Amino acid sequence: MKLLILAAATFVAGSAVTPPPAPVAVAPSQNPDVIYVPTPPAVVEAMLDMVKLRDGDVLYDLGSGDGRIPIAAAKRKQVRAVGIDIDPQRIAEANANAKTAGVTGEVSFKQADLFTSEFSDATVVTLYLLDTLNEKLRPKLLAELKPGTRIVSHAFRMGDWEPEKEETIDGRTIYYWTVPER
Repeated sequence: MKLLILAAATFVAGSAVTPPPAPVAVAPSQNPDVIYVPTPPAVVEAMLDMVKLRDGDVLYDLGSGDGRIPIAAAKRKQVRAVGIDIDPQRIAEANANAKTAGVTGEVSFKQADLFTSEFSDATVVTLYLLDTLNEKLRPKLLAELKPGTRIVSHAFRMGDWEPEKEETIDGRTIYYWTVPER
């Protein structure tokens, strides 16, 4: 369902009523499931190293915040990088950061719920959510992503799905999985 915002008619003394502008569609706002905490640059780089980011990859950062992971990926390799975040403030910030970094042609950001978003074309997925959200997201990742898709999570695991790799950078842990054959 979309919300409509209507401007009230304006009246100026001695003039006709100005009709209101056409309605503007605005996406309904939802509250994020987690508070925004940015991933430190050293951890971003380690995450991209762990997935062995390569030219031609399609990277989706779920819960992308200020866009630092997609932007770093686009600066590192020739990839298409997409950030998905539910918070419109974070999306605006990410777009501004991409413009400053000169990668607006390689990255895009979507204000959306990652649980209902389409990202089956990903070859790499990055996460910095919570254990509970990763675990809730796991069935979608396993059902929709192609076998061989690389997944890396900052700080949080995916329930009993054991990571293939684990690394600690400046006291922060990252975890790596590959979507298995069906």
